[in-house]
Amino acid sequence: MTIRQFKDVESGEINGLEDLEKPLIGADDEKIVVHHENGSIWMVLLCTFVAVCGSFEFGSCVGYSAPTQSAISEDLNLSLSEFSMFGSILTIGAMLGAVTSGRIADMIGRKGAMRLSAGFCITGWLAVYFSKGAVSLDIGRFSTGYGIGVFSYVVPIFIAEIAPKNLRGGLTTLNQLMIVTGSSVAFLIGTIIPWRELALTGLVPCIFLFVGLCFIPESPRWLAKVGQNKEFQVALRKLRGKDADITQEAAEIQMYIETLQSLPKTRMLDLFQPKYIRSVMIGVALMVFQQFGGINGISFYASETFASAGLSSGKAGTIAYACVQVPITVVGAMLMDKSGRRPLIMVSAAGTFLGCFMSGTSFYLKEHNLLPEWVPILAVGGVLIYVASFSIGMGAVPWVIMSEIFPINIKGVAGSLVVLVNWLGAWAVSYTFNFLMSWSSSGTFFIYSGFSLMTILYVAKFVPETKGKTLEEIQACINS
Repeated sequence: MTIRQFKDVESGEINGLEDLEKPLIGADDEKIVVHHENGSIWMVLLCTFVAVCGSFEFGSCVGYSAPTQSAISEDLNLSLSEFSMFGSILTIGAMLGAVTSGRIADMIGRKGAMRLSAGFCITGWLAVYFSKGAVSLDIGRFSTGYGIGVFSYVVPIFIAEIAPKNLRGGLTTLNQLMIVTGSSVAFLIGTIIPWRELALTGLVPCIFLFVGLCFIPESPRWLAKVGQNKEFQVALRKLRGKDADITQEAAEIQMYIETLQSLPKTRMLDLFQPKYIRSVMIGVALMVFQQFGGINGISFYASETFASAGLSSGKAGTIAYACVQVPITVVGAMLMDKSGRRPLIMVSAAGTFLGCFMSGTSFYLKEHNLLPEWVPILAVGGVLIYVASFSIGMGAVPWVIMSEIFPINIKGVAGSLVVLVNWLGAWAVSYTFNFLMSWSSSGTFFIYSGFSLMTILYVAKFVPETKGKTLEEIQACINS
């Protein structure tokens, strides 16, 4: 799951309250601002590097099943349904982790939540490594899933809370980039080492995270939120530099938190009020289309898909898959604020439609013994077009739109609902993929292509462009 998280309210990037975050100094004080930002850059970069170890771990967990399917199934004599459960139970754990992550991060802090996540991931990887059967495999996979579910929330929140305003956007995008990088590295390494040793490589980012957390401060926003004012001042000074004047920023953070805490609490039922229902429907629909376009089925079982299409070695296709993801994700991040949300997601969905249609055609030709030399070419080409198209828009844009369309007072509750829908869709697709492929390989990809086509039509009809608009303007577009 590619992930801009739902509680941007805590990052200070909410329209209507962003004035609390704007500098209160004029142009004459520009030198002070530059000194303030340069003095903090190294500690901020260190904090970001440590935090995105969790994002890399997220990607490692997601990418683990694709290159290992045949080896695990043979070594442990797993049936199709048993391996499907192993592949998909990650998303069940992640769903529970994501739902509980906000409360965990508020109770024990951002650093505490990252330590807890890393602990679950380490436990899970060791269970996978020592597995002798399906049960221990599933327990390990579930444990890593819970860990990455918490990571999916706490990492971008922590980065957003410690970064200066001028670096926040760029540093936060590293979260998604490192998820994709972790997945690609797992794909690549999994083609050359056995599945048990691949599980041990998942421990590496967790170890880096544990060590790194000893050298970085806690989120100043969280410290202020829980009333630890002395620690808040110390952490902010570490991040901004010993010579920086933090008085103004500290006051702004305190004011923002007081404003946030004064807002009324929202319940789930409040989301169905007429003034909110269209925003909620757009957020939920985008997540349904993102997941039921087939991304988790295709990525979790890419190696076996290539092999079943007749490619002489599934490893070659898997390597190509891994190499496509990272650079295309970078391109998508660069285009996000230039092209606008709607054009990017529609172009991306058109690409995933084309990719699925090509792969479906490949399997159709194979089933009917037509043009056999074209079968592997269409299959690999289709999957690569699919993943490139998904990475450029469908992976990140729904999360960006979702973070922009909800009013601040319902953002947390609505975001929780949307995240729940996203992980439920991820589980449904990853669990059913192998069964659908057994039923009809071509039909599976044609179904996914149908969802991509519906995405284009839905976005064109119902989703407003949010680029460059205030929250009030976005709400006016939605409710007009």
